[in-house]
Amino acid sequence: MGKVAILFAGQGAQWPGMCQELYNAEPAAREVFDLADAVRPGTSAQCFSGTAEELRETANTQPCVFAADLACARALAAHGVRPAAVAGFSLGEAAALTFAGALTDEQGMRLVSRRAKLMADAAEQHPGAMRAVLKLDAETVCSLAAEAGDAWPVNFNSPQQTVVAGLPESLEKLDELVREAGGRSRTLAVSGAFHSPLMADAADGLAAYLEEAGLPGVPEVPVISNVKALPYPTDAGTLPRRQELLSRQVCNPVQWVHTLEHLKDQGIDTFIEVGPGKTLTGLVSRTLEGVTALPCETPEQLEAVLEALGKKGE
Repeated sequence: MGKVAILFAGQGAQWPGMCQELYNAEPAAREVFDLADAVRPGTSAQCFSGTAEELRETANTQPCVFAADLACARALAAHGVRPAAVAGFSLGEAAALTFAGALTDEQGMRLVSRRAKLMADAAEQHPGAMRAVLKLDAETVCSLAAEAGDAWPVNFNSPQQTVVAGLPESLEKLDELVREAGGRSRTLAVSGAFHSPLMADAADGLAAYLEEAGLPGVPEVPVISNVKALPYPTDAGTLPRRQELLSRQVCNPVQWVHTLEHLKDQGIDTFIEVGPGKTLTGLVSRTLEGVTALPCETPEQLEAVLEALGKKGE
């Protein structure tokens, strides 16, 4: 295999019991969860034994998925996996930046805890919802969302899957338009219209937090941003640009298709998804041809990845 990219899962991938087996089997994963518990007591318990309803609450979801993402990535690194680049879907971008050294583990955990609260507060102040639109291309979905009004394409997941966020009544109109166009829409189990203009207050709050803390630092591995689908800048004097990319991400679309295409253009041919579930693995398979995509959450999946990379036994 050639060059490897690690992809960090986002909100919505969580499930009760996530990463518990890896915690028990891999010291590097255990260290991450122990640090998470020191910063935010109860994180491991929520991941391992929390209910689905508890994990769906944004204030819980984001710190828990962050810890799971980072634990899986650190387990890979402990076995010698060195990615050429990393990217994270939405929340996963914070874990990607932390893994890449732009944030310490403690800074990353505190950041996502603040991010979660800001987004939950914005969702309460500006109620909204999200739909995954399937079987229609992105251009068509953008046109239908504009027709629905107060609905915005926010996650460009794959060529035939685009997520739209907006006001509830607008999304009901969108559902009708999608059916008429031959597509299908599915309601997402989220508490707000994430990555839309309804999250502007959260973006402003996060920007203030990052400015006060002087974060994020310069990543040691290229981190592809959701907003631009290009690497975070690393030149001298680019801290304000990094802060803007990370803060505005919460109210701007996730350009995931372009992110994957950029990585492939850079010679990446192996994509390893870390964190709960296999969502990103599926999106890679539906977006790119001639690449390998593997999930890594359980000890068995870790072993399979290491074997595929020729690192088994290291």
